[in-house]
Amino acid sequence: MNTKFAPVALIIATLFIGSSSAFAQSTPAAKPTVIDAAVTDNRYQLYEGEVVKIDKKTRTIIFKNKEGESKFVAGPDITNFAQIKKGDRVSVSYELAVAIELIKTKSDGVRSKVETNTVTKSKADEKPSETITNKTTIIADIVEVNREKKLVSVKGPSGKITTVTVKNPALLADINVGEQVKVIYFDAMAASISTPTKK
Repeated sequence: MNTKFAPVALIIATLFIGSSSAFAQSTPAAKPTVIDAAVTDNRYQLYEGEVVKIDKKTRTIIFKNKEGESKFVAGPDITNFAQIKKGDRVSVSYELAVAIELIKTKSDGVRSKVETNTVTKSKADEKPSETITNKTTIIADIVEVNREKKLVSVKGPSGKITTVTVKNPALLADINVGEQVKVIYFDAMAASISTPTKK
C-alpha cells in the first residue's frame, strides 16, 4: 500500500502550524456585508477524509479518502493533538468572495489597496482547527455607469477594470463616473478535524 504525501498534508501543516498567508474560517465563512453590489461567493472543498491511524510517539496522523492516504506530522504548535481520534473527519476548504460596495469615499482621488489578515485557532480542549482570513480593501474609480443595464465599471490601483451588476438600480441615481467606491475581496481557507455525527 503506497502512502501518498499529498498536497493536503502541506495545506494542513500551513494552517495548523501558522502562516501569514491569505486564507479563512473553519466554520463556513459568513458572506460579506454588502450595501448593494454583485457578490461572487465560491466555496471549494479541497480535501475531505478520515483519520485512520495515529502514532502518539511520533505525533503522526494518517488521513485517508477515495484518492488514497496522506501523512501529516503534528508539530509542537498543535497543543490539542490529544483530542484527535481515529475515525475523526478532516476537512480543508477554500472560499473566495468579492463584494463591490457602492459607497462614496472621501478619498483624494488616489486609488489604494489595504490588506488585513486574521487567524483564529481552536481552544486547547477542542479538536484542532484553524481559520485564516484575508481581506483586501481597494479604493477604485468609477469609469462607467450603465443605468439601463444596471452595470457599474470600476478601475482599481492596478489599472484593471471590473464590471458588476447592481442589485438595487435605485442606487445608481447617485453614482457617477469619476467618483470612487470600495472593492472588498475575501480570500479564505480553513482546516478542521471533527468527530463524525452519529447516524
